[in-house]
Amino acid sequence: MTTTGPAGVPPLTRHVAAFVVDTQERDIPAEVQQLGKKAILDALGVALPGAISAPGRILADYLHDLGCPGPATVLGTAYRMAPRFAALANGTAMHADDYDDTLQAETGRYQGVHPTAPVLSAVLAAGEARGASGRELLLAYQVGVEVACRLFDATHVNHILHGFHATATCGMLGAAAAVARLYGMDADGVAATLGIAASQAGGLQENFGTSVKPFHAGRSAEAGIVSADLQQRGFTASPIILEAKRGFFQALGGGYEAARLVDKLGRPWSFVERGIWLKAFPTGSLGHPAMTKMLELVRRHDIQPRDVARIRVKTSQNIHHTLLHHQPRTELQAKFSLEFCLAALLLERKCGLNQFHDAYVMRPDVQDAIAKVEYTTFTPEEAARERHTIVTSYVEIEMRDGRRYGERVDAGKGNKDDPMSEDEVADKFRECAEFSRWPMDKAERAIALVRRLEDVADVRDITRELTAAGA
Repeated sequence: MTTTGPAGVPPLTRHVAAFVVDTQERDIPAEVQQLGKKAILDALGVALPGAISAPGRILADYLHDLGCPGPATVLGTAYRMAPRFAALANGTAMHADDYDDTLQAETGRYQGVHPTAPVLSAVLAAGEARGASGRELLLAYQVGVEVACRLFDATHVNHILHGFHATATCGMLGAAAAVARLYGMDADGVAATLGIAASQAGGLQENFGTSVKPFHAGRSAEAGIVSADLQQRGFTASPIILEAKRGFFQALGGGYEAARLVDKLGRPWSFVERGIWLKAFPTGSLGHPAMTKMLELVRRHDIQPRDVARIRVKTSQNIHHTLLHHQPRTELQAKFSLEFCLAALLLERKCGLNQFHDAYVMRPDVQDAIAKVEYTTFTPEEAARERHTIVTSYVEIEMRDGRRYGERVDAGKGNKDDPMSEDEVADKFRECAEFSRWPMDKAERAIALVRRLEDVADVRDITRELTAAGA
């Protein structure tokens, strides 16, 4: 790569491009590979209910009506499309129920990024078109996820505070990096691909709780393929798109923290450093610690809904701001409502796919339970004094007879400290398949194939099990 940025500015784009090109399978620890396969199985599973969700169904039907057939599978359907459109549909489906994985920000920062949905959707569709092996897909996926996570870490906090959704920005660049690796580009090609993708990055938090949020993941996947394909045909772009004065970091956040990116890619891998959370509940991960504690309290004390006077929950101001639908009326709003999630756990002792639909949200007993939730926030001073994590929460259940059960929680089920096992992820896949009325024999074959992904000769062996009859 011959072009550099201004004197004294770290060559961030070059650094990322070198990582994408130079990383080999031997550079990825066995633990990271295993965690990657678990995350891939998780994402393929959540794509099945995502395909029949309103956003997933509307988008897939729209793309089908455009008449762009091709070699790539739209998961959970009988459709086959051009890779870019399959990636768009699959990324949207994987994120539609907010059941996909998350890298949480470090303490003192904000929100997180959903890395697998955009990256996997891109390399899977591109890989189908090329007949890629499972080993090739896994390497490209690992590279793309790591790029997405480290770029997120390096963004200035204003990137989030000003309203951008990192899955639609950093996730897009991760998808582009992954496809570039799958295509075998050199460093100049990778840099140009990142430059093309960066000008498409966007996605606004204001659309949380609507069909647009999962669309962010789909658009990131699509842009990853489009950017790599255009580069292969001779499209040009700035080779310093990350660090440039008018480039990605500056335009979308007002700066960056180079130390969070330079010499951090794969050192250690994000999968083992903070860990990438797999979700136990199909809703925003920021609420999962409070949900984990709520379920624990209800079960431990055998709490019956009729005996509860009040539920008190306290989180950071950022979580309160992100889980912004405090009186939800629809399924999509409920996914960003901690009040709804706690109410469902009180009433059902579960908060899964069957609870997230409009009729359930509007049930009188559900709305009554939501009204019992008092949601307040910690001050920044409290958080510093008590050494909170980014997701520290406090949950208290007050009974009608005056008894109170309450505890602090610093992390939720699925994070690095309380991970989902391989068997739990396989069971989650089965839950998604059952909810989607997917043939269980096909589901079991998909699970088995992903568990030995590095031995799969052609990724189409996997997508075949996720294609509906009639394809």
